[in-house]
Amino acid sequence: MDLHRCRFVPYPPSAINALAFSHPSARTKQHAALSRLAVGRANGDIEIWNPLAGAWHQETVLRSGADRSVDGLVWVTEPDEDLGGSANQTIPGRSRLFSIGYTSAVTEWDLAAGRPARHASGQHGDIWCLAAQPPASPSDPVTRLVAGTIDGVLALYSIEDGDLRFQRLLVKSPTKKAQMVSIAFQSRHVVVVGCSDSTLRAYDMRNGSMLRKMALGADLVGGAKDIIVWSVRVLPSGDIVSADSTGQVCFWDGKTYTQMQRIQSHRQDVLSLAASADGTAIMSGGMDRRTVLYKKTSGANGARWGKVWSRKYHEHDVKAMASFESAKMSVVLSGGPDASPVVLPLKELGRENHRTLPSLPQTPPLASAPSARLLVSWWDREVHVWKLQNSFDGLYGASGDDVADKDLDKNRKLLKTILVKGESNITSAAVTADGSLLIVSTATAVKAFHLRHDGNPAKPSDVRLASVSVPEPLASGGASKVLVSPDGAWIVAVQDGSKTLVAAVSRDDDNSIAIQNPRVANRLRRNIPKHQALGGLGNYERSIAHLAFAPDSRMLAAADLAGFVDTWILSDAAPEENASDSEDSSNEDEETAASAGEARWIRNPNAALLPKLPAPPVVLSFSPSSEEPTLVAVTISWHILAFHPSTGSLTPWSRRNPLSRLPATIRDTRDLAKGLLWQGPRAWIYGVSFLFMLDLSLDLSPPASSTTDPETALVHASSSHGTKRKRKGPDSGAGARMAVGSIVPAQVDRLVGSKAGKQWHDDIEKATSAEADAMEIDGADADSASDSDSEEALENLRNQDTQTEEGADGKTRWWYTYKYRPILGLAALSASSSGDGAEQQPLEAVLVERPIWEVDLPERYFGANEWER
Repeated sequence: MDLHRCRFVPYPPSAINALAFSHPSARTKQHAALSRLAVGRANGDIEIWNPLAGAWHQETVLRSGADRSVDGLVWVTEPDEDLGGSANQTIPGRSRLFSIGYTSAVTEWDLAAGRPARHASGQHGDIWCLAAQPPASPSDPVTRLVAGTIDGVLALYSIEDGDLRFQRLLVKSPTKKAQMVSIAFQSRHVVVVGCSDSTLRAYDMRNGSMLRKMALGADLVGGAKDIIVWSVRVLPSGDIVSADSTGQVCFWDGKTYTQMQRIQSHRQDVLSLAASADGTAIMSGGMDRRTVLYKKTSGANGARWGKVWSRKYHEHDVKAMASFESAKMSVVLSGGPDASPVVLPLKELGRENHRTLPSLPQTPPLASAPSARLLVSWWDREVHVWKLQNSFDGLYGASGDDVADKDLDKNRKLLKTILVKGESNITSAAVTADGSLLIVSTATAVKAFHLRHDGNPAKPSDVRLASVSVPEPLASGGASKVLVSPDGAWIVAVQDGSKTLVAAVSRDDDNSIAIQNPRVANRLRRNIPKHQALGGLGNYERSIAHLAFAPDSRMLAAADLAGFVDTWILSDAAPEENASDSEDSSNEDEETAASAGEARWIRNPNAALLPKLPAPPVVLSFSPSSEEPTLVAVTISWHILAFHPSTGSLTPWSRRNPLSRLPATIRDTRDLAKGLLWQGPRAWIYGVSFLFMLDLSLDLSPPASSTTDPETALVHASSSHGTKRKRKGPDSGAGARMAVGSIVPAQVDRLVGSKAGKQWHDDIEKATSAEADAMEIDGADADSASDSDSEEALENLRNQDTQTEEGADGKTRWWYTYKYRPILGLAALSASSSGDGAEQQPLEAVLVERPIWEVDLPERYFGANEWER
């Protein structure tokens, strides 16, 4: 594969402002399966992550709009309902998500539809903090939210009966000088609020009276008159923990409201706190980028809190924290302006590594028009259309020698920048193979643009942009996903999360484009128990996550988060469908076929034979084979399954090559796959940190012979290197177990006064840039055969570079590399060959990287004697 390695595509990741788990302490397996993480970002988007026992799958992104932000998140989970009877069935309580964004409104989100469900606001200022009032008993539902505002007001919002409405003002500040910055409930009737005037205040929820004001004094070190209490947590014992702008973490007695202890653990403001479910461990994060762990230690004066761990995991402030514990997981999530969530082990901190989740989206915001060599990228409300002038061979030549940077800069050209009208951010986009039709969707609208060009545009004036009329059912409803068929004759859009619309595209003699009225493609009704659909996340797992067209544009497939796959075929005569088999009801207008001639989309007769995937899918794609259509799905557990949708059966290759035959390094890769490109039978699968090739025309080595493979043998033998290796036993949901000696104090340079000296630090700093650079090695060096085979394999393993395996006939079975990272996406610039011939046509593609060091971050705090590498 010929790769254009690009970093010019703009995609600025947005800062993390809020983190929240739906079930912070999952008591049962059912609750653990329903647990979700909500990540609120500064651009107003909310990401929904599934922990999945440490897999951390970004399932969906709830898009917001212009000039909006998410600064607080609250999950409300209703109590479980026991149905009784011999089956002992239980309806899990429904989970509802609420957000605030430094406005006077509270927003509830519809996860299944992927859009706001309702808003409510009252007669008060901007809301800075939000919390849910605990119920009177575990069997009672949560009925109220409490919001703290910038003008010192506590406002009550009712969420009874699935509604959201402003109820009344509980507390009014007479001076309006004390902003309500943070909030936490001590009990159902007592709420503790952290303020901006050096105080914490405890209020009675029944009458709004202030029970106690806890003073912090003045910030003598920082020079500020008042201390800001950025975060408040209440432990199960009733004791209160606060974090403030002086860098101190204070512990308060929950009965007397007096200060028991304070620890100066940070050099600047402490912005976030997280606590374990049993209250025995606390974590704090601050502007000095440090994350600190506290635990109770016994002594002569009784049990006291002490700082037991400190380390820098982030490149910027640690603004938000949230903890999650279940039978198999015990982690703390943290985030800030560096945009990457960090997973920290809670109970196993010091024995397990942390894990940094990608800041880039799971669904790549890229599309390509191979015939015109166009690359389309989007973020927020902007769409960029790029042109790569020369092919790989024309740019590098047959020898593949390096070219000058100026030649590379001239090879790319920004043809068009489109700013989508409206306030909603872009949810999806698609372009035809010839680059003539561009479809852009938001949560509220679907827009189409005609790109008029001669087939090989070289400059912006070569492309004329015109709007294309979109039918009202498609235009006004918005869409979470859109896709264009390979022949450009069909558009498919997903509305309300699970409703699939298909519209035909017609072209006149003057090359004008018209989009016909869409038709609903009915999905199969799945056998899902009603007690599961009525509780938990509702129909959220039936949301369509992936769409795929067959290469001949005569078959369409859709996969949802639950692992169900629906397929439709293009038929010249559509038979009548049984409405009872349809999951979505539709009226006569929706049933009107949007067809080119008599062509209509009908449900695949053998669609019900396709099995449910063993895990949620992350990739869905049709192979370019000219024979029977083959659908390939990749799941989060690295099951690579190939189906024949026409017959509803697995392919012989999938039956002969189960998960156990995959290379050990691929099976143990924690990052999930993001996309797939085809080169004949070769599937190029990529994720944020890897590129993996698998030839589906060749069988993999059986597990019994894996020990003879030098790569696999080294993976099993390597336990002391900081490289990819086979996992040893279960972990708590963050990184792998630490190697022996990995937390030995490191010797660092420190400038004291005017003299430079050596000093041993007990805390663990981040890896040096030299160690980070050692993770990459030039591909040409990796291919040299000057060293022995064992030394070369060991060097490749240490550097996490290219690994490969060949079969007996000399053909490469699989290949992978960690050389490219972090990968935003991969888009083809040449059409996929069917691979039926003896020779494979080279695949030309664009690989887009977005390293964090090229992202413009806001200024951060620099401490004394701190050096920037």
